[in-house]
Amino acid sequence: MRVSKIERQRQLRELLGQNPLQTDEELAEHFGVSVPTIRLDRMHLGIPEMRLRSENLARRSVNQVRAMHRQEMVGELVDLNIGHSGRSVLDTDAAMAFAHTGVLRGHYIFAQADSLAIAVVDGDVVLTGLVNAKFKQPVMAGEQISAYAEVIRKTGPRWVVLVESQVRQETVFRAKFVVFAVAALTVAKGGSRF
Repeated sequence: MRVSKIERQRQLRELLGQNPLQTDEELAEHFGVSVPTIRLDRMHLGIPEMRLRSENLARRSVNQVRAMHRQEMVGELVDLNIGHSGRSVLDTDAAMAFAHTGVLRGHYIFAQADSLAIAVVDGDVVLTGLVNAKFKQPVMAGEQISAYAEVIRKTGPRWVVLVESQVRQETVFRAKFVVFAVAALTVAKGGSRF
């Protein structure tokens, strides 16, 4: 059922406030209108295209990460509220997939979620201790994965972070990470110790 233009624009602003990484195509499908209609609505509301929204989020977020450098992240960090939540996107390609099927190799999906779980934790050194992960659906090469992490519990240095990864608003991966923020790593001759 279609809604009025004014109501659609109100809902559009709300949807993009919740998830600024939705494409015009996804929004057009959601509202049952054409992509040009969504583009006109965005222009009327002064909302930039997804690429610019993503870049703006990344600029605001990436400087806050303590446990790793930007180039160490798997995926592009687009939103971060340290100690609470974060979001990243990963653009996939054929080199990340099995040649025969085009299905993305699972370690890319896992690595994006793991680096996001580490990024949201407030610590200089953060290590993954335990993960309960479920791959829900295959991801095809060329699809963009949007991962969202939320801290659900913190007890001393132990953090529990829930990460959900989606492609076109369909959950493809979900994991609960138990990560530890340690004060520092002590490097001894012949190896390292905690």
